[in-house]
Amino acid sequence: MPTLQANGVQLHYKEYGAGDETIVFSHGYLMSLEMFAAQIEALKDRYRIIAFDHRCHGGSEVVKTEFGIYDLVADAAALIDQLVGGPVHFIGMSTGGYVGVRLMVKRPDLIKSAVLIDTGGGGEDPAGLRQYNLMLAVVRWLGVRPVFGRAVQMLMGEPFRTDPTRKDEYEMWKRYIFGLDNIGLFRFGKAIFYRDSVLDQLEDVQIPALVIVGEEDIPTPVATAEALAAALPNATLTTIPNAGHTSPVEAPALVTAAIVRFLG
Repeated sequence: MPTLQANGVQLHYKEYGAGDETIVFSHGYLMSLEMFAAQIEALKDRYRIIAFDHRCHGGSEVVKTEFGIYDLVADAAALIDQLVGGPVHFIGMSTGGYVGVRLMVKRPDLIKSAVLIDTGGGGEDPAGLRQYNLMLAVVRWLGVRPVFGRAVQMLMGEPFRTDPTRKDEYEMWKRYIFGLDNIGLFRFGKAIFYRDSVLDQLEDVQIPALVIVGEEDIPTPVATAEALAAALPNATLTTIPNAGHTSPVEAPALVTAAIVRFLG
């Protein structure tokens, strides 16, 4: 299991392909690099691909001390500096998108293009923050199981959750989420839900970007994606029908096709 020390944290990553250009995949809260399996399979013959697990997720180190959104940005920058040393196509979902947008502002030298999926450039609204704080308090002391029902409704759209042909896939993600460290999830949640807004810093960012959003995304709805796309001078927006917050998992063919068109 390949790992590297990035920003003082041991990060797990996987590499695929050997193309001249590199794609870096960055996943969302409660997920892992495995959420991009379909996209990696479709792109690995043309690109070098690096997919990594954020701290407190997958095979990466669980950090139980306080950290913030810019620590996650520094993690990703250190990984790119060490493994690539130059600009990459950065594909980030949710938290991965929060990281990608901030890299576009702070380290534009590292980003050749960006695909920002089910994410936004603003901070959390007060009503959402209150709800997340209540859920995180439960997660800290009791783990994710007591709030899983509500969390998964926000994370994954109903068509995916109720499709009998995809039950095994859904159960796999359920088992994975139940196995995550509760203190790590609490710290990570605090980091992303208390993020700042960078929308007013994007007007000079000329990096080509594709913003993708699931039509039924609850945490970062279509309006949030529209605001992000509008703030980026060189961005286009694609909406994925019948998909929630994890559109690369829920509608892999449609998301992959959108990414291929953009990169092509």
